[in-house]
Amino acid sequence: MPKFLMKRWHGYHILSLFIVAALFISILTYYQWKIGVVGFLILGLMVIYTIQARIVFESDLEDYISTLTYRVNKAGEEAVTRMPVGILLYNEALHVQWMNPFITTTFGKVLLDQSLDELSEDLVALLLQDEVDDDVVQINDAYYHVLIKRDERLLYFFDVTDKEEAKELFEEAQTVIALIFLDNYDEVTQGMDDQVRSSLMSQVTASLNQWATEHDIFLRRTASDRFVAILNNKSLQLVEENQFDIIDEIREITGKEKVPITLSVGVGTGETSSRETGKLAQSSLDLALGRGGDQVAIKRKNGKVQFYGGKSNAMEKRTRVRARVISHALRDFVLESDRVIIMGHKNPDMDAIGASIGVLKIANVNDRDGYIVLDPNDINHDVQMLMEEVEKHDHLWSQFMTPEEVQEQITERTLLVVVDTHKPSLVMDPSLLQRIERIVVLDHHRRGEEFIEDPVLVYMEPYASSTAELVTELLEYQPKQLKMDRLEATALLAGIIVDTKSFAVRTGARTFDAASFLRSNGADTTLVQKLLKENLDQYVKRAKLVEHADYYLNGFAIATAHEEETFSQIVIAQAADTLLMMKDVLASFVISKRNDGIISISARSLGDVNVQVIMERMNGGGHLTNAATQLENVSVDEAKEMLQEAIDIDYRGGQEI
Repeated sequence: MPKFLMKRWHGYHILSLFIVAALFISILTYYQWKIGVVGFLILGLMVIYTIQARIVFESDLEDYISTLTYRVNKAGEEAVTRMPVGILLYNEALHVQWMNPFITTTFGKVLLDQSLDELSEDLVALLLQDEVDDDVVQINDAYYHVLIKRDERLLYFFDVTDKEEAKELFEEAQTVIALIFLDNYDEVTQGMDDQVRSSLMSQVTASLNQWATEHDIFLRRTASDRFVAILNNKSLQLVEENQFDIIDEIREITGKEKVPITLSVGVGTGETSSRETGKLAQSSLDLALGRGGDQVAIKRKNGKVQFYGGKSNAMEKRTRVRARVISHALRDFVLESDRVIIMGHKNPDMDAIGASIGVLKIANVNDRDGYIVLDPNDINHDVQMLMEEVEKHDHLWSQFMTPEEVQEQITERTLLVVVDTHKPSLVMDPSLLQRIERIVVLDHHRRGEEFIEDPVLVYMEPYASSTAELVTELLEYQPKQLKMDRLEATALLAGIIVDTKSFAVRTGARTFDAASFLRSNGADTTLVQKLLKENLDQYVKRAKLVEHADYYLNGFAIATAHEEETFSQIVIAQAADTLLMMKDVLASFVISKRNDGIISISARSLGDVNVQVIMERMNGGGHLTNAATQLENVSVDEAKEMLQEAIDIDYRGGQEI
């Protein structure tokens, strides 16, 4: 029962008692009037006392309520003006209308009638986000949890600096594991005198130890060519700010000794478990090595990967031991299968077709049926003449199938071999990756973040000139007697010649060995020249693109087509190759719209500039000297601005940061 009802019931109860008492005394007076008079006197005194007590009680109650109201109002005033909570009212124009003393005292300025920009631009940005009603904002050197009451246009500020600083300290102290690998230690020290090798290794170890000491890193050597480093996020931020300059330092030190040793570093961060962090570090190292080494790969918990370095071409391996091992392993997988399906990338070039024909030969020499996936509506202009020659070769042409036709050939024992790419998004028919369980990847590109899931065999060598070169070496180590057809050998040789620009770039001793093997097996250099002929229209289009080139920074040439013009991918790539041959050009970029409406950028360099990293910033990829990307829903001018921003991240004034 409410208190005011209880008080009222209590008053009625006393009144009832007085009435009953009066009736009782009246009856008593009727029989004994003297006693009755005395009773009425007593009752009267009691009534007078009760009334006086009531008056005193109400007076005290009124004083109490008055005092309590004053105290409550006082407490509210104290809360608004003196409690460590900021309160601010703003108008529709985001100008300050009122603020409590906490705001003035804490921020050291009076903001009445001024824009909230004067307090914090981040705060204004927060207010403009209608779906967000609270967030942490940094103002000066402190952090505040800002609570927004949009209907009242009211802001509350709670100081959470201690909490944010503790959080920052915790994040800075998170453990980071780095695995360091000397890429080509065994290769360059093979046959080296023990004393020279020891002296060289001492220089490398001393540089690494000094680097570790400067950045508060625990470093231990675990093998002749491996180190493990334990650090925290704060140290990682420092070495990232310096772009992991240790890899450049090691390359320069060993280069002076005419023994160029490079470093690959895999970094794992973001995990609370040391075991999981270690797995991330190993995965990062595998990724760095797959991209050719001489670089750092940092893999974070959210899956994002950051790369540093990669300024030199991958060192060619002197021995062919791995090629022999991979060749025998591939033969075993072929023999365990009932048929082999070979697939390259979309819009296949000469290297993809040549490598596919080479893998088809491996399947045939091991008495297994093989089929090459080719979409007749997605054929590169460069391979058109090769395909015309293939069509004249009845046996070879019968082993080419469309993506729809090859679906009918899939069985549980089918082997899929992907050549000249490792990215699921770029293969000719992505559905085959889901349908076929056993997949082999043969590629010469530097490994990117996107990779075919769970392949049974991977042979990726970024030092190789082309996938055709890798496949040629695999053919050499097939146990059975190899008899190649003239067109098969010529297709592989054409793939090597195209990717090396007629043996001018990315060419090593093993490239010439592969070309020699193909020549001895019937490759026709005259037919290669015939297959690589270009028509006059293409030449004119390429020249038109080059004509619109201009310089950016120091040594970066960028050519852009007009917005309404469209060019084929091959013309764009050829224009980039041509532009690179111009004087004082370190890297060339050609931007144009393709016939399908997509903006394409082809990038080339001679090795001084890592165009792969630049293209990766625009969701592309490729090699250190040869890369590209495709952009949708942007104009040519917007693509140029994006390219310039990507260049600015790593290069300033033509010099690497």
